Amino acid sequence: MATSATGSTIAASLNLISHNNSISRHIKNVHFPTSDQIISSVKLHCRSTRSLASSGIKAQVATIEQSVVDSTKNVDAPVVIVTGASRGIGKAVALALGKAGCKVLVNYARSSKEAEEVCKEIEGSGGQALTFGGDVSKEADVESMMKTAVDAWGTVDVLINNAGITRDGLLMRMKSSQWQDVIDLNLTGVFLCTQAAAKLMMKKKKGRIINIASVVGLTGNIGQANYSAAKAGVIGFTKSVAREYASRSINVNAIAPGFIASDMTSKLSGDMEQKILQTIPLGRYGQPEEVAGLVEFLALNPAAAYITGQVLTIDGGMVM
Repeated sequence: MATSATGSTIAASLNLISHNNSISRHIKNVHFPTSDQIISSVKLHCRSTRSLASSGIKAQVATIEQSVVDSTKNVDAPVVIVTGASRGIGKAVALALGKAGCKVLVNYARSSKEAEEVCKEIEGSGGQALTFGGDVSKEADVESMMKTAVDAWGTVDVLINNAGITRDGLLMRMKSSQWQDVIDLNLTGVFLCTQAAAKLMMKKKKGRIINIASVVGLTGNIGQANYSAAKAGVIGFTKSVAREYASRSINVNAIAPGFIASDMTSKLSGDMEQKILQTIPLGRYGQPEEVAGLVEFLALNPAAAYITGQVLTIDGGMVM
């Protein structure tokens, strides 16, 4: 959001009054300064001028120094890619990282309007953001996404693999397309994005990758054989990649959310919601912002530098 301010200029006029007729009458009463007084006055004026000049220079130096600091902060701001960032957990993550000072590429597949709103919110908080529409299960789209980030900001420091879909159904009725669609986006997409980002991170021996898995990748779930398989795959993938890239100081971790408040949970019937809440020791859904807080810690906090290859559940105690 852009804000604007209006200012008003106030002009003051001074009326100069001449007393030419009285000058000649009072000229004899004028007291001219002595030479010592003139010299003293000149010295005082010079000191005053030097003081003002010195003050002005200091102010200019302070302004320049602040400008350099601000510019350095801008240059050093981590470049982050968040896939599936137009809504839900992805949106909360993009906003959290943007407000933390990151430069954020907001990836989306279809929700361009929502993605633009996320960008505007990040920019409104003083951050930088841009959108990229693309399917992360397609190699060409992933390559183009990485190029967009590099062209804009020079590198990629953090990758958040969040994009995912569900195509639920009992195994006996599940179509092969339901299986393949979920595997392609939820698992192959993570592979493609990680492989592309890691190439950039390896060059500077620095980077953090966070994969959004799910508790169903740990426990399984009726009607979600495809989704559970994909998320279990993400967990295994995370551990393997963490081992491969540890020598290059690239940290790779997974977060496994439980039931997080979303458009889907808001449509559940009262009976179904009650059954779900009974499985959660904390007795409530998690919030997207809570997941985003954990992502922000793993992505940016120096204290997370010694964490890699881990799966952190955030599920209200479901799978403790």
